[in-house]
Amino acid sequence: MRVLICLLFLCTSLLAFGQNLPSTPRSKKAIRENTPALREALASKNMAMGDPIFLRIFKETNELEVWIQPENSDTFGLFKTYEICYYSGNLGPKTKQGDGQSPEGFYFINANRFNPWSSFHLSLNMGYPNAYDRAHGYTGNYLMIHGSCVSIGCYAMRDEGIEEIYTLAHKAVENGQQFFRVHSFPFRMTDAAMAKQKNHKWIDFWQNLKTGYDWFEEKKTPPNVNVKSGEYTFN
Repeated sequence: MRVLICLLFLCTSLLAFGQNLPSTPRSKKAIRENTPALREALASKNMAMGDPIFLRIFKETNELEVWIQPENSDTFGLFKTYEICYYSGNLGPKTKQGDGQSPEGFYFINANRFNPWSSFHLSLNMGYPNAYDRAHGYTGNYLMIHGSCVSIGCYAMRDEGIEEIYTLAHKAVENGQQFFRVHSFPFRMTDAAMAKQKNHKWIDFWQNLKTGYDWFEEKKTPPNVNVKSGEYTFN
């Protein structure tokens, strides 16, 4: 009985303090080399290595934002904005395998979606197609945020950028964050920007995305995202 109790405690502790993450010599080296500078940069903003993270992507301006939720805070703060080296396609969602489009929408990454074996240095699988994509019959798979600055349908970073992002993500999940969200937008969805796109074929889809965009802009915490009747819903 005492052994059983110890085993149960061990399992509970593993769940509480993180997940088993895949690793390779390449990912271990990247994490080891990037951790000291990241820890110092985080500390300057009252953040810490292992704090929960959240990513936002903006195609039009080639930006990937990393947001961090400090301990004892209910909201996220912007840590750093990285340049997206390359993405393929135009503004608008990915709808089918081979269309060359990079995804737009609401995705998440857990321990199973880390890929330290990537042919593109290091990569994080966004989880396309998500429930919305499947509801619309969209096809495709293995859409990543990765390094090497080349892409067909993915978001490609420079190697030094993906190493930092991968390290922050790895430490957050290792520290107990079960998954982190990735919100991918065509552009910053201000009222003025939406007005300029009022005749675009994807305007109805973008209006749906804007609801989630506005939620985070107001509350500085990402909403829970579901899909109902073929649309994203937020709570």
